[in-house]
Amino acid sequence: MNVPIASILRGLGEKCLLNWALVFFQRKHICRSFLGVFSVSLAVADTLLTLSVTALHLQAEGHLLGLKLTRYHVCLLVQILGEVYSALQWPVVVLAGLDHFFSITRRWQASSRLSLFVSGLLWILSALYVFLLSDFRPVIEEVFHIQIHQCWVFHTSQILHIATSLLLILGCAALHAGCLTLKHSPLKDQTTDQSRALSRRSYVLQTLHIFLNTWALFLVILAVLLLLLVGIPAYLGLSGAWLCFLNSLLIAVVLCAVCPASQLGQGWGAVPPDSFCEWRFTFSLASEDRA
Repeated sequence: MNVPIASILRGLGEKCLLNWALVFFQRKHICRSFLGVFSVSLAVADTLLTLSVTALHLQAEGHLLGLKLTRYHVCLLVQILGEVYSALQWPVVVLAGLDHFFSITRRWQASSRLSLFVSGLLWILSALYVFLLSDFRPVIEEVFHIQIHQCWVFHTSQILHIATSLLLILGCAALHAGCLTLKHSPLKDQTTDQSRALSRRSYVLQTLHIFLNTWALFLVILAVLLLLLVGIPAYLGLSGAWLCFLNSLLIAVVLCAVCPASQLGQGWGAVPPDSFCEWRFTFSLASEDRA
């Protein structure tokens, strides 16, 4: 799809401002998780991209290291970074999910230095993948560079695929918890299992309520985009807002899938930081204590 260069600059500028606003909003704990550190690196990358595209657009007749800069380079840079952003999507999801899993289960806590190293390595590997292994081919208009006023922009559907996949996993976890309620039985061990199943079910339902209460509108927007088959420009696909939603969704998935309700009595200091969802649970575990 062809997009005017002015629209690209406006979209990049608004995205850049939103990224830094979210970084500032989460500044107290943003370095405590891999996804937070990656959000900072994304804000830096978007800032560099925005400044570079703006400079190329305003000084189309300039030179850099012996290379004549034209508006062709604006389109080329936007397309390359869009492909890099698309290549980062699933690796970020997998690594953030593992980070949340180890944090919530108290098995391991990644340091900010390690998160920074992994983030930098991801950017490098994604760029190498785009240049060396992918079938990416830039699309440039065959017109004189002074006459270029719009660029061909690739679309990405990975956001919708990721959101759909994780929501299906979350739904399966909730359905499984709902099916855990056993029939009443006079036997002590079965009564104990039933009590634990009820606690687990209540815990999962509250997890879903906390998540949906915060992100319901965002889910509606994703559903509309999915139904209307609206393409998301690749250079806008990876954003701070998407990473915030992804953080809450991954926390909900891990909490529903792996954490027994009995751990609530030990406190939830291990839950990854989330500036949008307040992961607090109100039900009592007295039934488990009696069992």
